[in-house]
Amino acid sequence: MRILFVTLLLACGQLMAQPLPGFREEPVEFSPEVETRRHLLQVSLGRVPADLLLRNVTLLNVFTGNWESAQDIAISGDRIAWVGNSGNFTGKTLATRDASGLWAVPGFGESHKHIESSYLTPEYEAELVVPFGSTWTVEGSHEISNVVGNNNVDFWLYAEDAGSPLKIFPAVGSATPPTVYESGGGYYGHDEMAAFMQRDLRVVGLGEVMDWTAVSELDAPGHKRIWGMMQATRQNRGVIEGHGAGLVTAAEINAFAAAGLSSDHEVRLPEEGLEKLRRGVFLEVKVRAMRDLFPHLIKEGLSDWSNISVTTDDRDVHTTTQLGSMDYNIRSAIKAGVPTTIAYQLGSYNTARHFNIDHLVGSIAPGRFADIVLLTDPDTVAVESVYASGQLAAKNGKYLLAVPKIEYPAWATNTMNVGRKLTADDFAMTAAKNRQSMDIAVLEPFYFKPELPKDTLAVIDGELRADPSRGISKVAMIDRYHGDAALSTMFWRNVGPLSPGSALASSQSHDLHNIWALGNDDAAMALAANTVADMQGGWALVHNGKLVATVRLEVAGLVSQRSVTEVGAEVEALFNAADQMDWIGNPGLPERMRFAFLTASPWKWQLVAPYAGNPGGLVNITTGETHPVAW
Repeated sequence: MRILFVTLLLACGQLMAQPLPGFREEPVEFSPEVETRRHLLQVSLGRVPADLLLRNVTLLNVFTGNWESAQDIAISGDRIAWVGNSGNFTGKTLATRDASGLWAVPGFGESHKHIESSYLTPEYEAELVVPFGSTWTVEGSHEISNVVGNNNVDFWLYAEDAGSPLKIFPAVGSATPPTVYESGGGYYGHDEMAAFMQRDLRVVGLGEVMDWTAVSELDAPGHKRIWGMMQATRQNRGVIEGHGAGLVTAAEINAFAAAGLSSDHEVRLPEEGLEKLRRGVFLEVKVRAMRDLFPHLIKEGLSDWSNISVTTDDRDVHTTTQLGSMDYNIRSAIKAGVPTTIAYQLGSYNTARHFNIDHLVGSIAPGRFADIVLLTDPDTVAVESVYASGQLAAKNGKYLLAVPKIEYPAWATNTMNVGRKLTADDFAMTAAKNRQSMDIAVLEPFYFKPELPKDTLAVIDGELRADPSRGISKVAMIDRYHGDAALSTMFWRNVGPLSPGSALASSQSHDLHNIWALGNDDAAMALAANTVADMQGGWALVHNGKLVATVRLEVAGLVSQRSVTEVGAEVEALFNAADQMDWIGNPGLPERMRFAFLTASPWKWQLVAPYAGNPGGLVNITTGETHPVAW
């Protein structure tokens, strides 16, 4: 009877093996991703050899939150094909590494970062961060988007397509342009956003929507533009990132979430963070916030950390070489009391799930990229080696791969169009006739009050000049796009050089990235600004009328296509030169000023390049109100 049953089964199998009448194979050309997974299946079944077997690691399973001892990982090409108990893989391998005594965690991924802030192009960013365990990044691309316009996504994909192991997932810059009172190299609305989303599956969505006035006020300038971009993102199944700085009331937090803004990387207060988390907002937490937020969440008994990540946002090459990259953030989370296994999820899997890319990154699992960080001690995030896209990319802090040679197009390397050489006269502020003094508008770093600060300056030889003894410096904003050498000037306080004949200039200014100059001498400001323009972007420091330090950022005026060592040395030299000068308030390079311009703080009143109807350039970007810089 049993033999008859088996015979019937075999007969049925033979019958089922025959296609039904009318069935036909579809003439489908498989995509590279499908071909990759067809291949991985064969490797998993032991039919095709794996390239590498990592043996006997203690593996973090981010799906269960547990450490699993004595695990093997089979790698084929740039992907993981098989994970399981040591010795159970049935296939052959071309190479084997015994990783006994090491812990394996997924490659670290950024939920919100501006690679531009590192000063490096993506292929050299890989050289910088991969040794620290960072293997992928969601790039908040509104910095370079304002320079290269519709070439934005192409720029971010060049390096990976050329062989760089660092995977970049662009989140298209919503602040392009940053306000309706500025124009630069790009303009994005509904149609542009839809095209970006359809350009490549690596584009994950819309980067930090930060113009809350345009989002929330129906009659605000830019309201339809930003909602059009949000609509295009949603229609293409993308993620809409938020920027909730200063939104702390229950009404504002609910409105933020109701608008569809899915995340916030600007949480400052512990109570604010918990309230946003309770309303479904994904938190992207920086180090300065986690020190208070994480202990508060632990105290409140948070049991589900899946809607939280850690991220660096803005960190330059010099600071990264000193502190680290995402490893520093994960280590800081552990020090703040977060359980070790959860801290690694904050730096990998949670972000991957949020951006719907967890089928590619964020875990050590079949089908995912072979991004594996091997640790000697998980509690201190002691990185021994890093595999990125299946390659041993770093060991003991040293990057092991060749940096691909990329020739970026002219739209990325020839972006300075000031129009002519600037002179000291361009920066002079002529006073009204027959005045001994004049009232002035002043700004300062991280000023958040609604009213515009004011002060008084004496008129000297018919001009208004900086007064370092009172903590007042002159600031200029120079248009770099339209070739008319347009610039606006005003005064800032509590920041700037005390040393005579001094100025600092940069092409990094949120988000349009016009050239700004800060100084106490018009000729020094002209020299610094001209130097930045001549370099195609960067930083220039002038002391006693002489140029003493530069950082060349020749790609889009934001990043440099040079090694970590070379660019890092220039940044360090800039800081060292600044240390030889006297500064208002604090010694050394005015980091507060640098980050103020990088983060557009103050948020309400800003100095922009002159535009029709506002030759002075001082505007309240939340209301459109203009104000003279002197009267």
